[in-house]
Amino acid sequence: MAVTAKPPRKIAGTVLRVVVLLVLGFYFILPLVAMGEFSTRGINNTRSLDSWTGIFEDPDLVDSILTSVELAVLSSVLMLVLLVPTMAWIRLRLPKLRRVVEFLCLLPLTIPAIVLVVGMAPLYAWVNYFLGDSPLTLTFVYAVLVLPFAYRAIDAGLASIDLKTLAEAARSLGASWGTVLWRIVVPNIRTALIGASLLSVALVLGEFTIASLLNFETLQVQVNLIGKRNAGLSIAVSLACLVFAFVLLFLLSYVGQRRRATVVED
Repeated sequence: MAVTAKPPRKIAGTVLRVVVLLVLGFYFILPLVAMGEFSTRGINNTRSLDSWTGIFEDPDLVDSILTSVELAVLSSVLMLVLLVPTMAWIRLRLPKLRRVVEFLCLLPLTIPAIVLVVGMAPLYAWVNYFLGDSPLTLTFVYAVLVLPFAYRAIDAGLASIDLKTLAEAARSLGASWGTVLWRIVVPNIRTALIGASLLSVALVLGEFTIASLLNFETLQVQVNLIGKRNAGLSIAVSLACLVFAFVLLFLLSYVGQRRRATVVED
């Protein structure tokens, strides 16, 4: 039985992909390895996990981590509550406004954070007056920051389904608009919603400028303060945040692959 040899172009393409992946992998992994090496340095060229155990021994750092996690969850929920009904309704009833909403959602991507702070500082004076000076009030501004990324993810999910046909079929069977949204739209774009939420969580956990200028102590603000007195601890926290973000992205890709596999099997 004759063995068919691969064409030279296909072999060259495979080699090129492997080389590119190796270069990119080295480019991204080397800084992480360096951070891990620095955070485990001890006295007299020894290895120590003091910087990593110190993460849980610093009460201010633990409080800032919990605050950032709460902000990430609240911002994601607020973003989904605002975007999903709005985008679904526009696709069904007001398609002419789609470009306008897209422009408004992508606008925060073009405005520097310092400009946003200057514009929101007077507004936050009233927010703090009515709701108190809790860092959780950053939920409102973070929900605006994540709009460009969340919009693209949700828009791709809605574009992948025949939303109009599904909604009309559900309505013809007596379903209310709330039922259509919760029982029809959300299950069919679950992967897009997960992707939008994970992107929002990653952005909120890594945001520094707005929280610092508005004088709130979040994770990145606390890491910056710790770096002035304990570089090893700040590097350990930063590395943990990066690894956590990578895990989130991996989970997103895994969920997406399982979703596609389920659709193919069905």
